[in-house]
Amino acid sequence: MAVRLGARPQRGIHRRKAHPMAEINVTPMVDVMLVLLVIFMITAPLLTVGVPVDLPKTKAEAMQDPDEPLVVSINKEGKIFLQEAELTAEQLGPRVAAISNNNPEVKIFIRGDQAVNYGKIAEVLGQLVSAGFRHLALISDSAAPANAPAADGTTTAPGALMEKSNP
Repeated sequence: MAVRLGARPQRGIHRRKAHPMAEINVTPMVDVMLVLLVIFMITAPLLTVGVPVDLPKTKAEAMQDPDEPLVVSINKEGKIFLQEAELTAEQLGPRVAAISNNNPEVKIFIRGDQAVNYGKIAEVLGQLVSAGFRHLALISDSAAPANAPAADGTTTAPGALMEKSNP
């Protein structure tokens, strides 16, 4: 076996033309995708509800529901928000009816800050019931860590709901 070390090609042997590399280096693309994944994982939970509310703690389990409900929030100052829009108690019933196309079967989640007077939450519940809505749920935080056994042996999960459907 012979090896030629010279720079000149031999007669009859032609040098091949340099072809561009046809492979794509995916390492930088994977790095960018992982950074984007981390950014979205961090920001997605922050985008769910824009009104800061300190929810009370309960031992109820989280409900699994594929439908997107309407969310009524009451902050610690007693201001009422539908999704992120502030409104008064008198405007609540007609606004929810307009958004839901007068569908009394729409699910409405009520998030009340634990520092707010219970009378304000009762007022919101009364406005929604008098407007004809039957599927109302109070949202609370779990008292124990997610899926940790409570004193009575039950398990809890964050974002637990206590649902009450009116007949």
